[in-house]
Amino acid sequence: MMTLALRNLLRHRRRSIIILATIGFGVIALLLVGGFMEWAFWGMREGTIHSRLGHIQITRPGYFETGSADPFAYLLPEGQENHLDLGSIEGVVVVSPRLDLSGLISHGDVSIGFVGEGVDPVKDAVLSEHLIITSGERLSTDEPRGMLLGGGLAATLGVSVGDKVVLLVNTGSGGLNAVEGRVRGIFQSASKAFDDMALRLPLTTARDLLRVSGAHKWVILLDNTEDTDRLLQQLRGKYLKKSADVQFTPWYELADFYNKMVKLFSRQFDAIRLIVAMIIVLGISNTLIMSVLERTGEIGTLLALGFRRRRIIQLFYTEGIYLGIIGGGFGVGAGIMLAKVISKIGIPMPSPPGMEVGFTGSIMLTWPLVAGAMALAMSTALLGSLYPAWKASRLEIVDALRHNH
Repeated sequence: MMTLALRNLLRHRRRSIIILATIGFGVIALLLVGGFMEWAFWGMREGTIHSRLGHIQITRPGYFETGSADPFAYLLPEGQENHLDLGSIEGVVVVSPRLDLSGLISHGDVSIGFVGEGVDPVKDAVLSEHLIITSGERLSTDEPRGMLLGGGLAATLGVSVGDKVVLLVNTGSGGLNAVEGRVRGIFQSASKAFDDMALRLPLTTARDLLRVSGAHKWVILLDNTEDTDRLLQQLRGKYLKKSADVQFTPWYELADFYNKMVKLFSRQFDAIRLIVAMIIVLGISNTLIMSVLERTGEIGTLLALGFRRRRIIQLFYTEGIYLGIIGGGFGVGAGIMLAKVISKIGIPMPSPPGMEVGFTGSIMLTWPLVAGAMALAMSTALLGSLYPAWKASRLEIVDALRHNH
Protein backbone atom coordinates (compact mmCIF):
# COMPACT_ATOMS: atom_id res chain seq x y z
CA MET A 1 0.00 0.00 0.00
CA MET A 2 2.82 2.43 0.80
CA THR A 3 4.58 1.62 -2.49
CA LEU A 4 1.36 2.09 -4.43
CA ALA A 5 0.69 5.43 -2.74
CA LEU A 6 4.20 6.66 -3.56
CA ARG A 7 3.85 5.60 -7.20
CA ASN A 8 0.56 7.47 -7.47
CA LEU A 9 2.28 10.68 -6.29
CA LEU A 10 5.17 10.20 -8.72
CA ARG A 11 2.78 9.75 -11.66
CA HIS A 12 1.74 13.40 -11.38
CA ARG A 13 5.04 14.97 -10.47
CA ARG A 14 4.20 18.55 -11.36
CA ARG A 15 1.06 18.52 -9.26
CA SER A 16 2.86 16.82 -6.38
CA ILE A 17 5.72 19.32 -6.52
CA ILE A 18 3.26 22.22 -6.34
CA ILE A 19 1.53 20.87 -3.24
CA LEU A 20 4.86 19.94 -1.64
CA ALA A 21 6.08 23.48 -2.25
CA THR A 22 2.88 24.83 -0.67
CA ILE A 23 3.42 22.73 2.44
CA GLY A 24 7.14 23.50 2.56
CA PHE A 25 6.79 27.26 2.22
CA GLY A 26 4.01 27.23 4.80
CA VAL A 27 6.30 25.47 7.26
CA ILE A 28 9.14 27.88 6.44
CA ALA A 29 6.85 30.85 7.13
CA LEU A 30 5.79 29.35 10.47
CA LEU A 31 9.39 28.71 11.52
CA LEU A 32 10.66 32.17 10.59
CA VAL A 33 7.74 34.07 12.12
CA GLY A 34 7.63 31.82 15.17
CA GLY A 35 11.41 31.97 15.57
CA PHE A 36 11.39 35.76 15.50
CA MET A 37 8.61 35.84 18.12
CA GLU A 38 10.55 33.37 20.27
CA TRP A 39 13.58 35.64 20.08
CA ALA A 40 11.45 38.70 20.95
CA PHE A 41 9.90 36.90 23.93
CA TRP A 42 13.32 35.70 25.08
CA GLY A 43 14.85 39.16 24.73
CA MET A 44 12.07 40.88 26.66
CA ARG A 45 12.03 38.14 29.28
CA GLU A 46 15.76 38.31 29.94
CA GLY A 47 15.73 42.10 29.74
CA THR A 48 12.96 42.27 32.33
CA ILE A 49 14.71 39.81 34.62
CA HIS A 50 18.21 41.25 34.32
CA SER A 51 17.23 44.91 34.57
CA ARG A 52 14.44 45.07 37.16
CA LEU A 53 12.86 41.95 38.61
CA GLY A 54 15.43 39.20 39.01
CA HIS A 55 14.12 35.63 38.95
CA ILE A 56 12.59 35.39 42.44
CA GLN A 57 11.72 38.09 44.96
CA ILE A 58 11.39 37.47 48.69
CA THR A 59 9.10 39.83 50.63
CA ARG A 60 6.78 39.93 53.59
CA PRO A 61 3.41 38.31 52.82
CA GLY A 62 1.03 40.81 51.23
CA TYR A 63 3.69 43.39 50.35
CA PHE A 64 2.82 43.55 46.64
CA GLU A 65 -0.90 43.84 47.41
CA THR A 66 -1.01 46.33 50.31
CA GLY A 67 2.60 47.35 50.90
CA SER A 68 2.22 50.73 49.21
CA ALA A 69 -0.19 51.88 51.97
CA ASP A 70 2.27 51.17 54.81
CA PRO A 71 5.67 50.14 53.38
CA PHE A 72 7.47 50.41 56.73
CA ALA A 73 5.40 47.54 58.13
CA TYR A 74 6.87 45.14 55.57
CA LEU A 75 10.60 45.58 56.15
CA LEU A 76 12.85 42.52 56.16
CA PRO A 77 15.64 42.50 58.80
CA GLU A 78 19.03 43.72 57.65
CA GLY A 79 21.45 40.91 56.91
CA GLN A 80 18.88 38.11 57.32
CA GLU A 81 19.47 37.01 53.73
CA ASN A 82 23.03 36.16 54.78
CA HIS A 83 21.75 34.35 57.87
CA LEU A 84 19.44 32.20 55.72
CA ASP A 85 22.42 31.46 53.48
CA LEU A 86 20.41 31.95 50.28
CA GLY A 87 23.51 32.56 48.21
CA SER A 88 24.86 29.07 48.85
CA ILE A 89 21.94 27.35 47.09
CA GLU A 90 22.98 25.73 43.81
CA GLY A 91 21.85 27.83 40.86
CA VAL A 92 21.69 31.13 42.77
CA VAL A 93 24.07 33.76 41.35
CA VAL A 94 23.39 36.68 43.67
CA VAL A 95 20.92 37.83 46.33
CA SER A 96 20.49 41.61 46.31
CA PRO A 97 18.48 43.58 48.93
CA ARG A 98 16.28 46.43 47.73
CA LEU A 99 14.52 49.19 49.61
CA ASP A 100 11.57 50.93 47.95
CA LEU A 101 10.92 54.62 48.51
CA SER A 102 8.86 57.40 46.99
CA GLY A 103 8.58 61.14 47.41
CA LEU A 104 9.51 64.37 45.61
CA ILE A 105 12.61 65.06 43.55
CA SER A 106 13.60 68.67 42.91
CA HIS A 107 15.97 70.50 40.61
CA GLY A 108 15.82 74.28 40.55
CA ASP A 109 12.17 75.30 40.55
CA VAL A 110 10.91 71.93 39.28
CA SER A 111 9.58 69.32 41.73
CA ILE A 112 7.83 66.10 40.73
CA GLY A 113 7.01 62.76 42.29
CA PHE A 114 9.35 59.79 41.94
CA VAL A 115 9.43 56.09 42.74
CA GLY A 116 12.88 54.86 43.72
CA GLU A 117 14.85 51.82 44.78
CA GLY A 118 17.79 51.61 47.10
CA VAL A 119 20.14 48.92 45.81
CA ASP A 120 23.51 47.44 46.63
CA PRO A 121 25.74 48.90 43.86
CA VAL A 122 28.02 45.84 43.71
CA LYS A 123 25.29 43.17 43.65
CA ASP A 124 22.98 45.23 41.47
CA ALA A 125 25.70 45.53 38.81
CA VAL A 126 25.34 41.76 38.35
CA LEU A 127 21.58 41.61 38.70
CA SER A 128 20.87 44.59 36.41
CA GLU A 129 23.47 43.95 33.74
CA HIS A 130 20.88 44.51 30.97
CA LEU A 131 19.86 47.93 32.26
CA ILE A 132 20.70 50.38 29.47
CA ILE A 133 22.76 53.35 30.67
CA THR A 134 22.29 56.01 27.99
CA SER A 135 24.70 58.46 29.61
CA GLY A 136 26.96 58.53 32.63
CA GLU A 137 27.82 55.37 34.56
CA ARG A 138 26.37 52.88 37.01
CA LEU A 139 26.08 53.28 40.76
CA SER A 140 29.24 52.89 42.82
CA THR A 141 30.08 52.50 46.49
CA ASP A 142 32.68 55.24 45.97
CA GLU A 143 29.87 57.78 45.52
CA PRO A 144 27.08 57.07 48.03
CA ARG A 145 25.10 60.14 46.91
CA GLY A 146 25.27 59.26 43.23
CA MET A 147 21.92 58.40 41.61
CA LEU A 148 20.56 56.86 38.42
CA LEU A 149 17.51 58.56 36.91
CA GLY A 150 15.12 57.20 34.31
CA GLY A 151 15.32 58.94 30.97
CA GLY A 152 11.79 60.38 31.21
CA LEU A 153 12.34 61.62 34.76
CA ALA A 154 15.63 63.29 33.82
CA ALA A 155 14.00 64.96 30.80
CA THR A 156 11.12 66.31 32.89
CA LEU A 157 13.50 67.74 35.47
CA GLY A 158 15.81 69.04 32.76
CA VAL A 159 18.90 67.47 34.32
CA SER A 160 21.89 65.68 32.86
CA VAL A 161 24.83 63.76 34.30
CA GLY A 162 26.59 65.77 37.00
CA ASP A 163 23.60 67.92 38.02
CA LYS A 164 22.45 68.12 41.63
CA VAL A 165 18.98 67.00 42.73
CA VAL A 166 17.19 66.92 46.09
CA LEU A 167 15.05 64.04 47.31
CA LEU A 168 12.30 64.62 49.90
CA VAL A 169 10.55 61.63 51.54
CA ASN A 170 8.46 60.64 54.54
CA THR A 171 10.52 58.73 57.09
CA GLY A 172 9.55 55.65 59.02
CA SER A 173 8.74 57.74 62.10
CA GLY A 174 6.34 59.96 60.17
CA GLY A 175 8.63 62.96 59.69
CA LEU A 176 10.28 64.42 56.60
CA ASN A 177 13.84 63.99 55.48
CA ALA A 178 15.81 65.25 52.50
CA VAL A 179 19.13 64.50 50.85
CA GLU A 180 21.04 66.13 48.03
CA GLY A 181 22.68 63.91 45.46
CA ARG A 182 24.36 64.00 42.06
CA VAL A 183 22.98 62.50 38.87
CA ARG A 184 25.55 59.82 38.16
CA GLY A 185 23.80 58.28 35.17
CA ILE A 186 20.60 58.11 33.13
CA PHE A 187 19.00 54.79 32.17
CA GLN A 188 16.25 53.48 29.95
CA SER A 189 14.20 50.33 30.26
CA ALA A 190 11.55 48.71 28.08
CA SER A 191 8.78 50.59 29.94
CA LYS A 192 8.46 54.31 29.28
CA ALA A 193 6.00 54.71 32.16
CA PHE A 194 8.63 53.30 34.53
CA ASP A 195 11.38 55.57 33.17
CA ASP A 196 9.20 58.66 33.61
CA MET A 197 9.26 58.36 37.39
CA ALA A 198 12.01 55.91 38.43
CA LEU A 199 15.39 56.39 40.04
CA ARG A 200 17.96 54.27 41.83
CA LEU A 201 20.39 55.16 44.57
CA PRO A 202 22.78 53.27 46.86
CA LEU A 203 21.09 51.25 49.59
CA THR A 204 22.98 53.00 52.40
CA THR A 205 21.74 56.41 51.24
CA ALA A 206 18.16 55.12 50.92
CA ARG A 207 18.28 53.77 54.48
CA ASP A 208 19.66 57.04 55.83
CA LEU A 209 17.01 58.96 53.91
CA LEU A 210 14.13 56.85 55.28
CA ARG A 211 15.86 56.38 58.67
CA VAL A 212 15.27 52.64 58.64
CA SER A 213 17.32 49.47 58.34
CA GLY A 214 16.65 46.34 56.37
CA ALA A 215 14.99 46.07 52.96
CA HIS A 216 11.58 45.53 51.42
CA LYS A 217 12.68 42.66 49.20
CA TRP A 218 15.56 40.34 48.46
CA VAL A 219 15.96 39.81 44.74
CA ILE A 220 17.44 36.47 43.67
CA LEU A 221 19.20 36.05 40.33
CA LEU A 222 19.63 32.52 38.97
CA ASP A 223 22.09 31.24 36.39
CA ASN A 224 19.27 29.79 34.26
CA THR A 225 15.76 31.16 33.82
CA GLU A 226 14.37 27.65 33.11
CA ASP A 227 15.28 26.69 36.70
CA THR A 228 12.97 29.31 38.20
CA ASP A 229 10.10 26.99 39.11
CA ARG A 230 12.42 24.27 40.43
CA LEU A 231 14.31 26.72 42.66
CA LEU A 232 11.04 28.36 43.69
CA GLN A 233 9.66 25.07 44.99
CA GLN A 234 12.97 24.28 46.66
CA LEU A 235 13.04 27.65 48.46
CA ARG A 236 9.44 27.39 49.55
CA GLY A 237 9.90 23.87 50.82
CA LYS A 238 13.09 24.76 52.70
CA TYR A 239 12.28 28.11 54.28
CA LEU A 240 8.52 28.30 54.67
CA LYS A 241 8.75 25.42 57.15
CA LYS A 242 11.13 27.52 59.26
CA SER A 243 9.26 30.81 58.95
CA ALA A 244 5.86 31.65 57.45
CA ASP A 245 6.66 35.37 57.57
CA VAL A 246 8.09 35.57 54.03
CA GLN A 247 6.74 34.85 50.58
CA PHE A 248 8.52 33.89 47.36
CA THR A 249 7.28 35.47 44.13
CA PRO A 250 8.61 34.43 40.70
CA TRP A 251 9.38 37.02 38.05
CA TYR A 252 6.51 36.06 35.74
CA GLU A 253 3.93 37.02 38.37
CA LEU A 254 5.40 40.53 38.46
CA ALA A 255 6.06 41.09 34.73
CA ASP A 256 2.62 42.34 33.72
CA PHE A 257 3.74 44.04 30.49
CA TYR A 258 5.67 40.97 29.37
CA ASN A 259 2.72 38.66 30.01
CA LYS A 260 0.35 40.89 28.04
CA MET A 261 2.77 41.14 25.12
CA VAL A 262 3.25 37.36 24.98
CA LYS A 263 -0.51 36.84 25.05
CA LEU A 264 -1.08 39.37 22.25
CA PHE A 265 1.62 38.07 19.89
CA SER A 266 0.76 34.44 20.62
CA ARG A 267 -2.78 35.09 19.39
CA GLN A 268 -1.43 36.68 16.23
CA PHE A 269 0.83 33.68 15.64
CA ASP A 270 -2.13 31.34 16.15
CA ALA A 271 -3.95 33.26 13.40
CA ILE A 272 -0.96 32.80 11.06
CA ARG A 273 -0.84 29.10 11.93
CA LEU A 274 -4.55 28.76 11.13
CA ILE A 275 -4.13 30.48 7.75
CA VAL A 276 -1.22 28.22 6.80
CA ALA A 277 -3.19 25.14 7.90
CA MET A 278 -6.17 26.16 5.75
CA ILE A 279 -3.90 26.68 2.71
CA ILE A 280 -2.37 23.23 3.15
CA VAL A 281 -5.73 21.51 3.69
CA LEU A 282 -7.30 23.15 0.65
CA GLY A 283 -4.24 22.46 -1.51
CA ILE A 284 -4.05 18.79 -0.61
CA SER A 285 -7.83 18.33 -0.92
CA ASN A 286 -7.77 19.88 -4.38
CA THR A 287 -4.84 17.71 -5.47
CA LEU A 288 -6.35 14.46 -4.25
CA ILE A 289 -9.84 15.28 -5.57
CA MET A 290 -8.35 15.75 -9.03
CA SER A 291 -6.51 12.46 -8.53
CA VAL A 292 -9.80 10.72 -7.66
CA LEU A 293 -11.44 12.06 -10.82
CA GLU A 294 -8.53 10.96 -13.01
CA ARG A 295 -8.23 7.53 -11.37
CA THR A 296 -11.91 6.65 -11.14
CA GLY A 297 -11.50 3.73 -13.52
CA GLU A 298 -8.50 2.43 -11.59
CA ILE A 299 -10.37 2.68 -8.31
CA GLY A 300 -13.25 0.75 -9.85
CA THR A 301 -10.82 -1.94 -11.01
CA LEU A 302 -9.34 -2.24 -7.50
CA LEU A 303 -12.81 -2.58 -6.01
CA ALA A 304 -13.73 -5.18 -8.63
CA LEU A 305 -10.59 -7.18 -7.76
CA GLY A 306 -11.69 -7.41 -4.15
CA PHE A 307 -10.14 -4.35 -2.52
CA ARG A 308 -12.27 -3.30 0.42
CA ARG A 309 -13.41 0.30 0.63
CA ARG A 310 -11.36 0.88 3.77
CA ARG A 311 -8.27 -0.08 1.77
CA ILE A 312 -9.12 2.66 -0.74
CA ILE A 313 -9.42 5.10 2.14
CA GLN A 314 -6.10 3.87 3.49
CA LEU A 315 -4.48 4.41 0.08
CA PHE A 316 -5.45 8.08 -0.06
CA TYR A 317 -4.57 8.58 3.61
CA THR A 318 -1.12 7.22 2.85
CA GLU A 319 -0.71 9.63 -0.07
CA GLY A 320 -1.69 12.53 2.20
CA ILE A 321 0.76 11.42 4.88
CA TYR A 322 3.54 11.17 2.27
CA LEU A 323 2.83 14.72 1.17
CA GLY A 324 2.89 15.95 4.76
CA ILE A 325 6.14 14.18 5.66
CA ILE A 326 8.04 15.17 2.50
CA GLY A 327 6.71 18.73 2.38
CA GLY A 328 7.15 19.24 6.11
CA GLY A 329 10.67 17.81 6.04
CA PHE A 330 11.63 20.12 3.19
CA GLY A 331 10.14 23.09 5.04
CA VAL A 332 11.90 22.28 8.31
CA GLY A 333 15.28 21.79 6.61
CA ALA A 334 15.02 24.96 4.55
CA GLY A 335 13.61 26.90 7.49
CA ILE A 336 16.51 25.96 9.77
CA MET A 337 19.04 26.96 7.11
CA LEU A 338 17.31 30.29 6.46
CA ALA A 339 17.05 30.99 10.19
CA LYS A 340 20.79 30.50 10.61
CA VAL A 341 21.60 32.74 7.64
CA ILE A 342 19.21 35.48 8.74
CA SER A 343 20.44 35.33 12.34
CA LYS A 344 24.05 35.61 11.18
CA ILE A 345 23.21 38.67 9.06
CA GLY A 346 20.90 40.15 11.70
CA ILE A 347 17.56 41.94 11.45
CA PRO A 348 17.97 45.71 12.03
CA MET A 349 15.18 46.82 14.35
CA PRO A 350 14.21 50.41 15.20
CA SER A 351 14.14 51.55 18.80
CA PRO A 352 10.89 50.67 20.62
CA PRO A 353 8.50 53.52 21.60
CA GLY A 354 10.00 55.56 24.40
CA MET A 355 13.55 54.30 23.84
CA GLU A 356 16.43 55.74 21.87
CA VAL A 357 18.49 52.57 21.41
CA GLY A 358 17.80 50.22 18.50
CA PHE A 359 18.83 46.58 18.37
CA THR A 360 19.49 43.71 16.00
CA GLY A 361 16.89 40.97 15.75
CA SER A 362 17.44 37.26 15.25
CA ILE A 363 15.58 34.00 14.62
CA MET A 364 15.49 31.64 17.60
CA LEU A 365 14.27 28.18 16.69
CA THR A 366 13.28 25.85 19.52
CA TRP A 367 12.53 22.14 19.38
CA PRO A 368 8.84 22.66 20.33
CA LEU A 369 8.51 25.19 17.50
CA VAL A 370 10.13 22.87 14.93
CA ALA A 371 8.15 19.84 16.13
CA GLY A 372 4.94 21.89 16.08
CA ALA A 373 5.53 23.02 12.49
CA MET A 374 6.21 19.44 11.39
CA ALA A 375 3.16 18.16 13.26
CA LEU A 376 1.02 20.86 11.62
CA ALA A 377 2.21 19.81 8.16
CA MET A 378 1.42 16.14 8.79
CA SER A 379 -1.92 16.69 10.54
CA THR A 380 -3.21 19.13 7.92
CA ALA A 381 -2.04 16.80 5.13
CA LEU A 382 -3.98 13.96 6.75
CA LEU A 383 -6.99 16.22 7.27
CA GLY A 384 -6.87 17.36 3.66
CA SER A 385 -7.04 13.75 2.46
CA LEU A 386 -10.19 12.89 4.44
CA TYR A 387 -12.81 14.03 1.96
CA PRO A 388 -11.03 12.74 -1.20
CA ALA A 389 -10.50 9.36 0.51
CA TRP A 390 -14.15 9.15 1.52
CA LYS A 391 -15.30 10.19 -1.96
CA ALA A 392 -13.08 7.56 -3.62
CA SER A 393 -14.32 4.82 -1.30
CA ARG A 394 -17.98 5.57 -2.10
CA LEU A 395 -17.66 5.05 -5.85
CA GLU A 396 -19.95 2.43 -7.33
CA ILE A 397 -17.97 -0.33 -9.05
CA VAL A 398 -20.03 -0.40 -12.24
CA ASP A 399 -20.05 3.36 -12.69
CA ALA A 400 -16.32 3.57 -11.95
CA LEU A 401 -15.46 0.90 -14.50
CA ARG A 402 -17.54 2.65 -17.21
CA HIS A 403 -16.01 6.08 -16.36
CA ASN A 404 -13.23 5.91 -18.98
CA HIS A 405 -15.43 4.50 -21.78
